[in-house]
Amino acid sequence: MKKFSWPDPPGQTAFPIARAGYPFIFAGAFVTAVFALLGLVIPAVIGLFVTSSICCFFRDPDRVVSNKTGAVVSPADGKIIKAELIEENRFTEGKCIKISIFMSILNVHVNRIPYAGKIMDVCYYPGKFFRANLEKASKENEHNAIFLETENGHSICFVQIAGLIARRIICGLQQGDTVGRGQRFGIICFGSRLDVYLPVDFDISVSIGDKVKAGNSILGFLS
Repeated sequence: MKKFSWPDPPGQTAFPIARAGYPFIFAGAFVTAVFALLGLVIPAVIGLFVTSSICCFFRDPDRVVSNKTGAVVSPADGKIIKAELIEENRFTEGKCIKISIFMSILNVHVNRIPYAGKIMDVCYYPGKFFRANLEKASKENEHNAIFLETENGHSICFVQIAGLIARRIICGLQQGDTVGRGQRFGIICFGSRLDVYLPVDFDISVSIGDKVKAGNSILGFLS
């Protein structure tokens, strides 16, 4: 059995860019070109830097995913800021394991499915825009919750949360979709957070402060 697999077909370019970034990149390139044609050197250089930074932010590298039985992969790039048992929450009934991943503006922001299964529901909640690394961001910030059921009947909820400057959450999932582990499903623009709610018997493999990559890193294992 292969240890790894491609959840999505590999891209055909050396530097893949998420489609959501095209309008920002084209706008930046257009303004930069106007400055250059007008002979405004300093604004043109600044525009080139900004456009390059936007391209970097919306990079969308291909990722291979582990085929280990029961492995739940990280849905986002970033740093683990919470990984513990909690008594209650608004997304699941009773106790559960909550893992929170903070994505800085330097991280890849394309989100991936943590485990294969069926999408039971997708719920968007309007809200505020506190810094995503604050705990109150989980409750009060604008967010998008995805509810997934695995083939073995486990329920997983993963939540895209907007941050201080992240004002757009993009999710391509709909109720009834069948998805694979590590598959791309959305993006949060310009700094954000992603929370994952898992069964109480989930075997955690990460700790606070760990750096993780979407699809590549294993958060732990379902029993």
